[in-house]
Order: sequence, then C-alpha cells, then structure tokens
Amino acid sequence: LGNYIALVSGQGSNPQTQADCQVFNEFIPAGTGSDGQALGQGCVYPSSVRTLANQLISHGLTWKGYMEDMGNDPARESATCGHPPLGAPDPTQNAEVGDQYAARHNPFVYFHSIIDTPACAQRDVPLSRLPDDLANSRIANLSFITPNLCHDGHDEPCVNGKPGGLVSADAWLRNWVPRIIGSSVFKRNGLLLVTFDEAEAQGGGADASACCSEAQFPNTPNNGGPVQGSGGGRVGAVALSPFIRPGTVTTHPYNHFSTLRTIEQLFGLPLLGYAGSPNPGSFWANVFTGSF
Repeated sequence: LGNYIALVSGQGSNPQTQADCQVFNEFIPAGTGSDGQALGQGCVYPSSVRTLANQLISHGLTWKGYMEDMGNDPARESATCGHPPLGAPDPTQNAEVGDQYAARHNPFVYFHSIIDTPACAQRDVPLSRLPDDLANSRIANLSFITPNLCHDGHDEPCVNGKPGGLVSADAWLRNWVPRIIGSSVFKRNGLLLVTFDEAEAQGGGADASACCSEAQFPNTPNNGGPVQGSGGGRVGAVALSPFIRPGTVTTHPYNHFSTLRTIEQLFGLPLLGYAGSPNPGSFWANVFTGSF
C-alpha cells in the first residue's frame, strides 16, 4: 500500500501502510516535515494532504481509476470508491471467488481529499467500465488501472483455480494492452506505463533495496517494511507511447517518486512530496526517444 500511495501523492510510508492497513483507520497527523511529508501514523490521510487526482481537477484536467472486481461483492465493498468503513477491518485483504478486489491496491481511497467528495464515486470505478470509455473516447487525462489479486500476479495460485503469478498477469495484459493502445485517444498522444508496486518481500528473492539516494522516510524506522532495507526493491516497467521509439531500453534507475514527478511535469503540475526530489529526476531523453 505504501508504494501505491507514493505513486499518487509523493508521501513516504509508515508502519501501518507498510502492513497494508489491516484496519482502515485515520492518519493521525503530527505536523509537516521536510519534502512535503505529512508527519504521523495511520492510513487515511487528512484532506490537507493532496494527491495527483486533486491536482488534475484543480488544473481543469481529469482523472479516473479503474479497479478490477470492485463492487462484485456488495457485502465487501461498494461498486465505486470501494473502501471499508473508517475504523473497521478491511475485508478485501484476501481474495474470494467472484471478487478479487483489494482496497489496498486502490490508492485513491486512502485520502479524505478524494473519498469525502463526489468525485470518488464518479471517478473511482470498476474496470468493467473501461471498454465503453475507450469506445466512446471518454478517457480521462490520467487513468490508473489496477488488476485484481489474480491478474496482478499477487496470488499464485488464485482463489478461483487460475494459475496466478506471471502466467495470469501476462494473459491479462494480452487482453487489455491491445485494446488500450489501439484506441484513438492513445494514438494521439498517449503513454501507457506498466509497472509493479514492489519486489518480492519474502523468501530467497526478498528485496528491500532502493535506488537514487532515496530519503529515509520520517514516519517509519525502516523504508523496506517487512524486509530490512531502504526501499521496495527492484522492479521493472514497460512504457508504450507514440513518443517512445520501439525497442528503446534503459537501465537508468527510477523510482515511484520519479514516476509521479514525470506525470506531474507532463501535465504542468506542482511537484508533490518526494516527487520534488531532483534525484533520480524524471523520465526524459533516455525514455522519450521518439519524435515530439
């Protein structure tokens, strides 16, 4: 969860977000630290903590989150803006047959600046709405898509008997990526970024390394959460765009804060939290290798 929150707000983790917020409780603030960090502990940030979604709306732009399986079981979560009641245990921590949605993979619902507004129900919606939006060119300036716990590679095997892991993740991508990049809105000036939240946290492949002189977060003694280390480990990303030459490869290190920084700069937005750090900076010439 801490990594998802980083992607949309530039906030570092605390022990509760690192533990995926088993209880959906309030973030108790204790002031503001350097690098725009909200000091304190907890899960649901106060309305004073802004996100990329808030920035887009305030600049006359749009956003939408598409969450696979959200609302499939109304007893667990609502059909839009799905999250537990404040102070209650999170019933979506484990997948169930027919509903493999996880609130912890939906970063927008951890901010009062979003869930306390009508925009959450309007813009934080099930993935099943994406095909119609693509067909009718109703795509927002920023779309954030989260597969369910089977299709994101998290579970292996899945609760429904599917293989899970990279097998199910690859099959999901084979279905969705052609539909997205084949749309008219993507072909005009789109960027599709496929990435992961973290590396393995258990077993022999556990990795809590970090790149780029990442700061020590003020609200946790260990950035790596359950694994001793300075970050979430090494993950890869694939970026598709008319502005990226096919076959482009870079080994230059970036992190989630530089991903947020890149998105904000592309839209001309102020930099939130650790996105303001110049190290590692933004994706530029070594990623955007095509013609503008």
